[in-house]
Amino acid sequence: MTRVLTDNQKKFLEVLFEEAGGSHVAAKRLAGYSENTPTKAVTDSLKDEIVSATTDYLAQIAPKAAVAMARALDDPTELGIRDKMSAAKDLLDRGGFGKVDRVDVNSSGGGVFILPAKEGKNE
Repeated sequence: MTRVLTDNQKKFLEVLFEEAGGSHVAAKRLAGYSENTPTKAVTDSLKDEIVSATTDYLAQIAPKAAVAMARALDDPTELGIRDKMSAAKDLLDRGGFGKVDRVDVNSSGGGVFILPAKEGKNE
């Protein structure tokens, strides 16, 4: 069930990643909240929506990161390419597009595997 947001809350979420540049304080001001309203109160009330909006934002900019990585193949000597590649990799990892490590464990039976006793000080 989607909860009903106030006009200020909706506006806060709309401006957070655009005009506010990710700043909660700027988004609060742009959304029309009173200067006396604690920023923490606003962000606490919108925690789930901010997480969701952040996930959406990462999904929106992931293609830009992927294109930047691909362009590095064409011009690996571009000034600042290492920093750009690091940022693109981090962004893609956080967006769920990172390298996946898998461990495949198969068992063809129902046996028990017994390890030898440990050797060392704590016997």
